[in-house]
Amino acid sequence: MKKIMSIFISIAVVFFLSGNLVFAQTKTIKVGAAMNLTGPASTWGQYHEKGQRDYFRYVNEVKGGVFGHRIDMMTVDTAYKVPEAVATVQKFAMRDKVDMIATWSAGEGLAAKPIIQRYKIPTINYSTSWEILEEPIAYIYLPFGSYKMDCYAVLEYIKAVHKGKGAPKVGLLTYNNAYGRSIHEPSKEYAAKLGIDIVAIEEFPPRIVDLNTELLRLQKAGAKYVFMQMLPSAIITAFKSADRINYKPQFLGTWTSTDPDFFKMGKGLIRDRLVIQFPGGLPSDKSAGMKIMDELIERYKTVNSFDASYWEGVVVGMIMERAFIRAYERSKKINPKTINAAMESFDNEDFGGLMPNVTYTPKDHGASFTARMVRVKEDGTYAPLTNFYVPGKDKIKLIK
Repeated sequence: MKKIMSIFISIAVVFFLSGNLVFAQTKTIKVGAAMNLTGPASTWGQYHEKGQRDYFRYVNEVKGGVFGHRIDMMTVDTAYKVPEAVATVQKFAMRDKVDMIATWSAGEGLAAKPIIQRYKIPTINYSTSWEILEEPIAYIYLPFGSYKMDCYAVLEYIKAVHKGKGAPKVGLLTYNNAYGRSIHEPSKEYAAKLGIDIVAIEEFPPRIVDLNTELLRLQKAGAKYVFMQMLPSAIITAFKSADRINYKPQFLGTWTSTDPDFFKMGKGLIRDRLVIQFPGGLPSDKSAGMKIMDELIERYKTVNSFDASYWEGVVVGMIMERAFIRAYERSKKINPKTINAAMESFDNEDFGGLMPNVTYTPKDHGASFTARMVRVKEDGTYAPLTNFYVPGKDKIKLIK
C-alpha cells in the first residue's frame, strides 16, 4: 500500500512540476504597436511592423522567449491618423493592459504622449522627432538620435563636400506636418552656425501628385542642395519633377527616405543623386548585429535583402527585448514599472553594431547622437560616405 501511495505521490509531483513549468514558459509580455499600415506612406509602417514582429518571433522561437516569457505583439492600423493612434494607445492602456507600446509618427507620438504618461507605460516612438522629447519626457523614448541629429549631420556633410566660392545654398523640401517640419528650426539654427545659407523652405501635403511648383521655387532660389523630410513615395515624385524641369541639385534626406517599394518605383530615377543620414549598420560592415539581420531575412523571408524600414522594426524589437531582459535581471518581474526602470539604466548598451550603442537616463531618452552619411544606390544597396560621428562634436571624415 505504501508503495502504491508513493507512486501516486510521485506522479502528482511530476504533474505539479510540469504544470508549473508550462505556466512559466507561457507567461506573456504584451506589446502594443500602433502603426500606419494603410495610410499615406504606409509601406514604412508595414515594414516596421514586419521587422519588429519577425524579431519577436525570433526571440520566441530561437531564444525561448525572455526568461521563459513569450512576447505577444498586438498591432492596430492607425492609417496615419492622429485620432486613431490616440484611441489605440488608450485601448492598449485600459483594456489590453500592455507592458510596452510602439507608436509611429511624430504627430501620433506627440498626441499619445499624455496618455502614455498617465498610464505609465514605456513607449518607443518610431519617428525620431525631437519635439517628442521636450519636457516632460517620462515613459517615452526614441530608438536612436532625433531628427535634430539628422539636420546637424546633413549640414555638416554639405559643408564638407561643398566646392566653389560662397556659402552652400540649401533648400528644404518637406511635408507640411509635424514630421516634415521637424527639420525646419534645427536646420535654420545650425546652418547659421556653419555659414550655410537656407535659401528657401517648401512644404506640401503628403498626398500631393507632383512637386513641379515647389522644385521650381527651389531652383529659382538657387538651391544647390535639397534637404528633404518626406517618405519614399514623395521622394520619387520629387525626382520625377526635377527631371521635368531639368533641375540637378544634390538631394539629401534622413534615414526615412527608403523602403523596398522605393527601389521598385525608383528604377531609372534614383540614379546617383540621393545621400541620406543613416544611423545604423550596413551589410558591408559585417558586424554581429548584421549577422542577426541576415538570419532574420533567411529564416522568415519577409524581405529579400537589407532594407532600412525593416531594419528599424528590428531595432525597436531589439531595444524592447533588452529592456525586458534587464527588467527581469533587476527585479525578477517584467511589467511597465520594471521595464521603464530598466530602460533608464541603459548605459552604452551594445547591439552588435546594428545601431549605435544606446544610453537612457531619467533625464535623457534620446538613445544616441551618432550619425553617418551613406549614398543610396539604385540596386537597393547603401554605400558609406563618412565615418560614424557625433555631429557638433566629432570631425566628419569622408570615405573616398
